[in-house]
Amino acid sequence: FKTCPGRVLCKVPCSGEKEVDLAVQSAKAAFKIWSQMSGMERCRVMLEAARIIREQRDEIATMETINNGKSILEARVDIDVSWQCLEYYAGLAGSLAGEHIQLPGGSFGYTRREPLGVCVGIGAWNYPFQIACWKAGPALACGNAMVFKPSPFTPISVVRLAEIFTEAGVPKGLFNVVQGGAATGQFLCQHPDVAKISFTGSVPTGMKIMEMAAKGIKPVTLELGGKSPLIIFSDADMENAVKGALMANFLTQGEVCCNGTRVFVERKILDTFTKEVVKRTQKIKIGDPLLEDTRMGALINKPHLNRVQGFIKQAKEQGAEVLCGGDLYVPDDPKLKNGFYMRPCVLGNCKDDMVCVKEEIFGPVMAILPFDTEEEVLERANATKFGLAGGVFTRDIQKAHRVVAALKAGMCFINNYNASPVELPFGGYKFSGFGRENGRAAIEYYSQLKTVCVEMGDVESVF
Repeated sequence: FKTCPGRVLCKVPCSGEKEVDLAVQSAKAAFKIWSQMSGMERCRVMLEAARIIREQRDEIATMETINNGKSILEARVDIDVSWQCLEYYAGLAGSLAGEHIQLPGGSFGYTRREPLGVCVGIGAWNYPFQIACWKAGPALACGNAMVFKPSPFTPISVVRLAEIFTEAGVPKGLFNVVQGGAATGQFLCQHPDVAKISFTGSVPTGMKIMEMAAKGIKPVTLELGGKSPLIIFSDADMENAVKGALMANFLTQGEVCCNGTRVFVERKILDTFTKEVVKRTQKIKIGDPLLEDTRMGALINKPHLNRVQGFIKQAKEQGAEVLCGGDLYVPDDPKLKNGFYMRPCVLGNCKDDMVCVKEEIFGPVMAILPFDTEEEVLERANATKFGLAGGVFTRDIQKAHRVVAALKAGMCFINNYNASPVELPFGGYKFSGFGRENGRAAIEYYSQLKTVCVEMGDVESVF
């Protein structure tokens, strides 16, 4: 593998209506076999897939770095999260059960937790392999099949996941991959044999998917965008808060939906905090993402880089001050000269009504905003159409719990940020979507309950 900044890695044909139908029919046939297996049988196959991913961690991480542009250090973490996800749901597969309810006169009822059928997963380009595992893990554990469409910007690594599932022993066609853009996604969402759709991506696309799913009465899980608040109180551990702000803004070149890009800082520590954040941001090493000491790679493509640059230009026009970064970066290595690099940016003198504060930039741009009181900052933090995440840094644990209880967000962090253990549900409020990835909660979104009522006496009739 070699990094290929600005150059075409490969060309992948888009799946049309015929190919999508073949994938769905193949998954449908595999579902008949997989859904009849016991939870323990499914568990063993999923554990084998997790073992293969774990053993091939470095190779898959390298593939993901080339696929996406993130640093190899981060890519390895993504792959670790991926096999841990499959292990976690393998463990749950054998425990899925309904319940028995005693009724009068010796009668009883029970519930069965049953799979949905063929589920569609549509992934984003920032965490291609990991998102596919987040969707496939609970889907397969519940007995479903899945047809997955990765982003057309990152088509490579999910194909390897499909091969791994086959090597692990899933029925042929249980996890299929189709390639393409909006048209391919539309064919998937409108296919009559698709039972459920799980989408990770932008709000506008999520709205369209919800509309298409509504026509077929298909359940959907939507994990959409965010403009999350990170609140730094004056009593916070300064070193920890600075680290948290960097983690909340600059992972994967800032291309993370739950990033805490609105950093609210209590006024009495504003200057100290800002100075330290700027100093640390300027030290972030940018360059070849395959090098071990690189901490920030290239953005996903040229149009997206231009979009992020446009937000920074607009921020300056509206009165924000660029405290560091924001400009294009050209590495010394000549083979990287065509890469889509920029220096991570910190914006000061920000106001709540600025576009850079209201809209999701999805790049390495942090906006710092001062606040004076807890009541004030909570009102401002919640004044957004998004509700994916939120964070608070303080030594006062009562205040911490009080603040996160008041935040209108689905994923909250106390004295940390962007930790996503597979054991905990992940998802948002408001325009950030609904449904949950990860944790036991995801089981609810990949299965359905059947109620059975058993009468042990004569039927009571009014006729």
